[in-house]
Amino acid sequence: MSVRGVLRARPSIRTQRRLTRVMQVLLVAIVAYGAAFGQPKAITNGGLGLFVTFVPALVERNYDIPLDPWLGVWITSAVFFHTLGSAWFYAQIGWWDHVTHALSASLIAGAGYTTLRAIDIHSDRIQIPARFAFVFIFVVVLAFGVVWELFEFALDIVADETGISMPLAQFGLDDTVLDLMYNSVGALVVATFGQAYLSGVAERVREGLFGPSEERP
Repeated sequence: MSVRGVLRARPSIRTQRRLTRVMQVLLVAIVAYGAAFGQPKAITNGGLGLFVTFVPALVERNYDIPLDPWLGVWITSAVFFHTLGSAWFYAQIGWWDHVTHALSASLIAGAGYTTLRAIDIHSDRIQIPARFAFVFIFVVVLAFGVVWELFEFALDIVADETGISMPLAQFGLDDTVLDLMYNSVGALVVATFGQAYLSGVAERVREGLFGPSEERP
């Protein structure tokens, strides 16, 4: 089946919204569990994750950009799986961290591609080659990954100095290299298939942010 055929066969909008709601309810349950049993990591990760799940609705309301509910599932899944990992799965399942890094990196890559594509279609005077877009996505994701690893390293230093448990942590050089590698996997997926699905999203983002396209001079 072609990529477009797979995308057409994805679940209905109602199913997508139900999936998002189920994960949001579970995130609330994780926060409640953390509050009841004194688990600050569950409260922090669950609370931040829950906030992120409402970003698509805020974008639609504040910028009048109608986003596909499937994007809501994508965003919610990334923060949901990370929150589950922080609560238990990271320590129990070795590959869970790889999945969450690839999924999170795909979100960053998707945001980068959508922004670049929106600028590209905004004006006929702007021409962004497909090869440049491919490289751009990789650079954005890799740069974000490096910043993220430095952030985790800084949290480790703070935790060592203060004795306070942090919501994020590093687990050695091998873990850092694997994180960056799976970040690249997420970027590769979006760079390869982004045009088939995200072009329509980019068009709606362009209309919401810039208004009608400029006419060819």
